[in-house]
Amino acid sequence: MASEFQRTKLQGMFDAFDVNGDGCLEEADFAALATRWSRLPRVREDDALAARVEDVLLGWWQHLSQAVDTDDDGRIDMDDLLAMVDRLPAMRDAVAATADTVFDAVDENGDGRISRNEHQRLIDLWHGQGIATGDVFDRLDQDADGHLGRSEFAALWIQFWISDDPAEPGNYVCGPVAGHSLR
Repeated sequence: MASEFQRTKLQGMFDAFDVNGDGCLEEADFAALATRWSRLPRVREDDALAARVEDVLLGWWQHLSQAVDTDDDGRIDMDDLLAMVDRLPAMRDAVAATADTVFDAVDENGDGRISRNEHQRLIDLWHGQGIATGDVFDRLDQDADGHLGRSEFAALWIQFWISDDPAEPGNYVCGPVAGHSLR
């Protein structure tokens, strides 16, 4: 059962995904998210990466609809999303594969690292608007080298989707969490 922290953490993501603001996620919301991601320079320039991004995002719609849309109405509410979160520990490989695609899409200059600015674009893109992040990047960058490497990012991404511990830095990879600060 998802905790209150997970609910709070994922509510912002849910709201960002819910393009029409109707309180439910539908396949069209995931298609709109894929369109938003297609605007990233590297995705725009690389047809194979664009296809991967679309496959990942629409693939998660399929996971959600098959796993938690019990009434088959094609709509996922927040409780359904949280039910999916309960299943994610058993889907660690799928979550990691998503991290890999997100990393490639966000690493605009292809240097194999996500900079502070690239990370900010990731957060803004997920939320569909500019988000003030404060010192989140500094907390994520635990080796303080000024970048997030692929494995570093994957670990943070997995924490975001699976962790229930507000002290784990990955919970903030998609931005601040209302009522919580990264210590």
